[in-house]
Amino acid sequence: MSTTKDTTLQSDIGKMKTEPDGSFKRLDASFRNTIEKGGKFEPATDRYHLYVSYACPWATRTLIVRKLKGLEPFIPVTAVSPRMGANGWPFANVDPYPAADEDQLNHSEHVKDLYLKVDPDYAGRFTVPILWDKKHNTIVNNESSEIIRIFNTAFNEFLPADKAALDYYPEKLRSQIDELNEWIYPSINNGVYRSGFATTQEAYQKAVVELFDALDKVEKILDGQDYLIGNTLTEADVRLWVTLIRFDPVYVGHFKCNLRTIRDGYPITHRWMQKLYWNSAAFKDSTDFDHIKTHYYWSHHAINPTRIVPVGPIPNILPL
Repeated sequence: MSTTKDTTLQSDIGKMKTEPDGSFKRLDASFRNTIEKGGKFEPATDRYHLYVSYACPWATRTLIVRKLKGLEPFIPVTAVSPRMGANGWPFANVDPYPAADEDQLNHSEHVKDLYLKVDPDYAGRFTVPILWDKKHNTIVNNESSEIIRIFNTAFNEFLPADKAALDYYPEKLRSQIDELNEWIYPSINNGVYRSGFATTQEAYQKAVVELFDALDKVEKILDGQDYLIGNTLTEADVRLWVTLIRFDPVYVGHFKCNLRTIRDGYPITHRWMQKLYWNSAAFKDSTDFDHIKTHYYWSHHAINPTRIVPVGPIPNILPL
């Protein structure tokens, strides 16, 4: 699909603007529908499709919950190449890469084609994940925090009892989960980006100090327990984990988040991260370190113009 409109401001990370003080502000997602009985998007087993990047922490959240809930038979996945260029995320037909897919469903060349198919005048960024509806040929939702909640409950009627019973946003823990998400998102999930994409010393230092203050707080919370809340796996763990698994391989060097590493600076948090990776296929199988490292070091031209991808750390994650 081709368009005469110049979309590079929406797709080229090199043209991304920062705030006047040099700080990075992430834009809100644009498609915010849900899947529910009686709504435009009804629960169904052969209707929805997920577009992701293995490199992207936000998209990886959706892959983890999809696998935890056993939704793989109902929601197929298409993964982009990690090499995000001027046209944004490419599919394998225009940029062949190991573990990347062609878009068999919509035959797009880039993720931007999906957005422009839905709305030729779309003015937001061309992001993943995308939850796609095959019936209406449109995007249901592109906000990962909402997609994981859709996956948590919307398809329970089709699942075996043991999977349907899994609840990663349980009623009794919601206020605690919300409270945790409220500071983990700006300070850690987005904090690494606020550090890495800052264009002034002041903006960078503010972001990086807030990031490590928040990591210190996480270390205290996890002391003596296996999970962040209620000693049970919740969405709060998933949301934090996707950032921390990328921390030593990418954010320490590429985003200058180098006050401490996770493996050497946070023994309790590190152990929590390792256990989820090595003991849960949902976490391990959703993580592709090659895609992760290639994407960040190859795609952010302003930060790494040589596109050289570092060899280390070795290993990407330490064994238990």
